[in-house]
Amino acid sequence: MEERIGSILIIVDKKDEVMKLNQIISDHSQIIIGRQGIQLKEKGKSIISLVLEGTTDQLGSLSGQLGMLKGIQVKSMVLKSN
Repeated sequence: MEERIGSILIIVDKKDEVMKLNQIISDHSQIIIGRQGIQLKEKGKSIISLVLEGTTDQLGSLSGQLGMLKGIQVKSMVLKSN
């Protein structure tokens, strides 16, 4: 299957699921090229940005698992890798 470049932007509204979030990200570490985290202390939120390279199935698996967590917002984008 053809590999793609993708990114996932995660907003953590509630800290309840952070351990699960980190476990899911760790389970998909083989497709993660980069990770950046930013705290918005005044809003009580955190933002995590992931840059990925993998098949659409791998990218979809990560995005889908993250999207099922409560208090977590997820937006993903996938581009064709040439």
